[in-house]
Amino acid sequence: MTDARAADETRIDRWLCAVRLVKTRPLATRLCEAGHVRVNGSPAKPSTKVRAGDRVEAFIADRERIVEVVRPIESRVGAPVAVTCYVDHSPPPIVTEIRPGILAVRGEGRPSKRLRRELERLRRGGSTKA
Repeated sequence: MTDARAADETRIDRWLCAVRLVKTRPLATRLCEAGHVRVNGSPAKPSTKVRAGDRVEAFIADRERIVEVVRPIESRVGAPVAVTCYVDHSPPPIVTEIRPGILAVRGEGRPSKRLRRELERLRRGGSTKA
């Protein structure tokens, strides 16, 4: 990067991957091409440049993510460093109650072994252990 302006901006697909909002850069590219990513209110191509202060809205893993770019980085960094590169304005994840006392957070993935066993007991109508 010899251009001083190049250090101030980066491609949206590289930035989404670098700050760990998506797992891989090809996934970020597909999200942009499908129209799930907007920068400052307008649809973003994978090559759209982002700068500090830009607002990125993305629909990732069935969840609306709204973040403000603090630092445009290009290479993937560790999670503690990645969260310093943006300010998260996303709405909280949707929490639904499966049965009384059992909550499922949307986007959390597979239930744990313990939760799965509790669900099986409830479906069979058996007693639950305290």
